[in-house]
Amino acid sequence: MTLPLKPPILPMLAKRAEALPDGEGWRFEPKWDGFRALVFRDGGEVYLQSRDGRPLARYFPDLLAPLAQQLPTRCVLDGEIVIEQGGALDFEALQLRLHPAASRVALLAQRQPAAMVFFDLLALGDADLTGEAFARRRARLERIGTRLRAPLHVTPATADRTEAADWFRRFEGAGLDGIVAKRAGGRYEPDQRVMVKVKHARECDCVVAGFRWHRSGRAAGVGSLLLGLYDAAGQLQHVGVCASFTAAMRRDLVKVLEPHRVSGLRGHPWQDWAEAAVDEAGRRRPGASSRWSAGKDLSWEPLRIGLVAEVGYDHMQGDRFRHTAQFRRWRPDKPARECTYAQLEVAAPEELASIFGDGLRARRRPKVTTAATAPRPRRP
Repeated sequence: MTLPLKPPILPMLAKRAEALPDGEGWRFEPKWDGFRALVFRDGGEVYLQSRDGRPLARYFPDLLAPLAQQLPTRCVLDGEIVIEQGGALDFEALQLRLHPAASRVALLAQRQPAAMVFFDLLALGDADLTGEAFARRRARLERIGTRLRAPLHVTPATADRTEAADWFRRFEGAGLDGIVAKRAGGRYEPDQRVMVKVKHARECDCVVAGFRWHRSGRAAGVGSLLLGLYDAAGQLQHVGVCASFTAAMRRDLVKVLEPHRVSGLRGHPWQDWAEAAVDEAGRRRPGASSRWSAGKDLSWEPLRIGLVAEVGYDHMQGDRFRHTAQFRRWRPDKPARECTYAQLEVAAPEELASIFGDGLRARRRPKVTTAATAPRPRRP
């Protein structure tokens, strides 16, 4: 490629904040819950790069033709790959695309086509735009956006904090992750956390049903806690993990959990998980590996049911936490049986058409039931 910027380029990142930043000179955008990607187009050549600098094209062949047909002849753009199902973003459908078999990827691309949302322009023609103010890059991106059609889009943006706060509240049900704030005068800084992201945050009480040792070894202490919630049938479901402890807390957790390890597996609702990687529905259990965890030791230690912790989380993906939960405090006053899904706050859906008009709707296919879209029974 003869572009002024060549892959790989690590994208500009954001640091987390509790609220939208005050003051003038900010631009706000919805935070998309998908795969971050940079697109390099030089004539007939299109290169799709992941957040960590790896090629993505083989997993999203359905995007290559639209990118080659609609983008300027020579350009570099930053954006997010998403899949929309039923008026909301479906991150699990994106994960299914990371499959080693090209035939499987092609089938998923036909059944659940991807879209791409752009939010920055890094180069156009022979011009490297990374040193220009974001407001100028955004203006050029908007001009490109007037020529785009589904599955390619330009993200909405506003300088109005009130409107951004409204987006934060209304669009969560459509799977959007929060709000990103950028300095209107800021340049593009690869691999630097110069943007600000405000994500949804909630708290709930979970059963601590097990734990994993830290990846450095047992001497480093506890690495993560395995969390559970009871469903309507009274079965304890694995909903995710709590991690990111300080070194001191990892060591303290060993002492806290030690008495709960005695006979921890006897009568444990996940007892059979110690002997099998997946359940009868084909879903991964806490100790099983995945394409995201290759090479990691995911074996776990069971704990007697009864220990309860309050954790913070951003949002659910199906019946599990979308991201790692954050430990808040122990709840010795809370019976484990009261840790149910009923305590969770559910966001009302907001159709993505509210953001893009009918752009996404125009590309929808008749819904086909697949492993990703079929209703799934709860874990045993």
